[in-house]
Amino acid sequence: MAGGEVVLVDLVKRFADVTAVGGINLDMPPGEFFSLLGPSGCGKTTTLRCIAGFERPDEGQILLDGVDMAQTPPHKRNVNTVFQNYALFPHLTVADNVGFGLRYKDVSKTDAKKKISDALALVRLEGYEKRRPSQLSGGQQQRVALARALILNPAVLLLDEPLGALDAKLRKALQIELKSLQQEVGITFIYVTHDQEEALTMSDRLAVMSNGRVEQVGTPSEVYEEPATAYVADFLGVSNLMDATSVGSEADGRARVRLGEFDLVATKGDVDIRGDVKITIRPERVRLEEHGTSGENRIPGMIERVVYVGSTLQVIVHLAPGQTLQVWMQNEGEGIPFEQGTPITVHFPTDALRVLLDTGSLEELHRMEEPLAAP
Repeated sequence: MAGGEVVLVDLVKRFADVTAVGGINLDMPPGEFFSLLGPSGCGKTTTLRCIAGFERPDEGQILLDGVDMAQTPPHKRNVNTVFQNYALFPHLTVADNVGFGLRYKDVSKTDAKKKISDALALVRLEGYEKRRPSQLSGGQQQRVALARALILNPAVLLLDEPLGALDAKLRKALQIELKSLQQEVGITFIYVTHDQEEALTMSDRLAVMSNGRVEQVGTPSEVYEEPATAYVADFLGVSNLMDATSVGSEADGRARVRLGEFDLVATKGDVDIRGDVKITIRPERVRLEEHGTSGENRIPGMIERVVYVGSTLQVIVHLAPGQTLQVWMQNEGEGIPFEQGTPITVHFPTDALRVLLDTGSLEELHRMEEPLAAP
């Protein structure tokens, strides 16, 4: 379907003296699967509700295909919403639930029946027309809610944590299904979630939010591999985030940082800044080597413990300067390679180590995730 571009311009929403959305700007092109990701209270759901029309912004614009909808009532916007609890009518059949919105459209009974049939086929629920919601599993109810939203051919589909009530295994399966469905129908999906893996799995692009602000926008790989701020690095996935001191960049553009009495070199991030910084590296990028191994970006350490989690081994290492970090190793079926107390050398590859502007202590970063604004 043509259209479906959503642009937010300086969007602000306040509740009394609390600013839930603090002047954000986002551009979501037609046909994109875009996720708003963040902890409780970051403003992601309020942003979605403003796009839907359930909340009216105090300032800014909500452009749908170039037309400002900020003050337009919900029923006059070409968008539809799927909620976490699905909001199905328990006394209606699946077919009646899916076709409910058609009652208010100029659609004949014959056309309505075909549209309902096509919508159920799209979500693979053929043959379920006469069942009631109570006779369906959680995953099937979610598909009914999707079919009900899609039958009206919206330019944009808004999804407010629609997989939140499902068990972990079903959620993973439906993540793949939902992305495939979006690609099939070709309309813009705007998805709200606090689940990092969910956002990384499904999104074409995502915005990481904190306290009503957008911290970073990018593809899943960009945001995961190249976090723009210490907050993004700490929130998205698992990251080893450590306090360090930068002595500036070298002639070749690499940053030299000091971790305790050890010097490290990094090629990513804010390589030109000096002074207090954060350095970050993902646990799967850290390398453990035999004790005494020498070379660039190597620091002595000791194994604190090894956690067996099936496909990977999570190794907790205590570094000589005092920091504790997590290392992920692929389980190759050869048992646990380290015992507690084993001395080792930790290697930080230069292209995996990232320098970030110091925005405060780790404790302050974690406090940023606490609800300070409306959800």
